[in-house]
Amino acid sequence: MGPDFHASAGAEGWQLSNPPILSLAAVKASLDIFASIGMKALREKSLALTGYLEFLLDALRTDAFTIMTPRDPNQRGCQLSIIMKENGRRIFDALSLNGVCCDWREPNCIRIAPVPLYNRFADVYDFAAILGAQLARFEPHPKVDLK
Repeated sequence: MGPDFHASAGAEGWQLSNPPILSLAAVKASLDIFASIGMKALREKSLALTGYLEFLLDALRTDAFTIMTPRDPNQRGCQLSIIMKENGRRIFDALSLNGVCCDWREPNCIRIAPVPLYNRFADVYDFAAILGAQLARFEPHPKVDLK
């Protein structure tokens, strides 16, 4: 590298080698939160939340979907993928309209991730209740029961 600076032509010339300090402030705050809670505690809550989600999905007693994610908690993170047999996109859209933040993957997969940093067990229960209601709405002969 010589003593003279020669900027690259076009947008590449505006790239920075270091992130802007204001962006790093948010990263620092995030790292502080993780450090104060600890990864062990987050993983324990993750296992409990995702296990509870799995329990509630099984409790729906429906054949409208199957859980694709491994059943072994040591082989997954906090996310469960469910494969919808019918009406998957319609059910996903209805979940979104009911305030549920989940993820759609073509052709028929809804991914749900109860994040241990900010999701509660009540949020997981509410999701299962909303999903059960939507299954009852879209399936011709639902077998939905959370109780």
